[in-house]
Amino acid sequence: QGQLVESGGGLVQAGGSLRLSCAASGRTFSSYAMYWYRQAPGKERESVAVISSSGGSTNFADSVKGRFTISRDNTKNTVYLQMNSLKPEDTAVYYCNAQRGSTNYWGQGTQVTVSS
Repeated sequence: QGQLVESGGGLVQAGGSLRLSCAASGRTFSSYAMYWYRQAPGKERESVAVISSSGGSTNFADSVKGRFTISRDNTKNTVYLQMNSLKPEDTAVYYCNAQRGSTNYWGQGTQVTVSS
């Protein structure tokens, strides 16, 4: 049984930075693609960033390109989301997700609030 736990969220002023972490436990996720999603109040959950199992390929939503980076350390079973130049519209609950085939794991989410 795998588990994902996000951390690193908080309150930051516009233009600031945060680094989210997603620590996996219970199983090895090195063969899983890892995603960061976010959900703002009243909006649907959206994919923000994805990194391949090896870490060699990444992709980002247009809204965060050039500001966010995603990385992973398979030796630590951890995925990171570095968020720079944060904007108020980045305010949301951020979720970590692991996918392999039809198998999905979700974390409980961490709140990110960006004040203007």
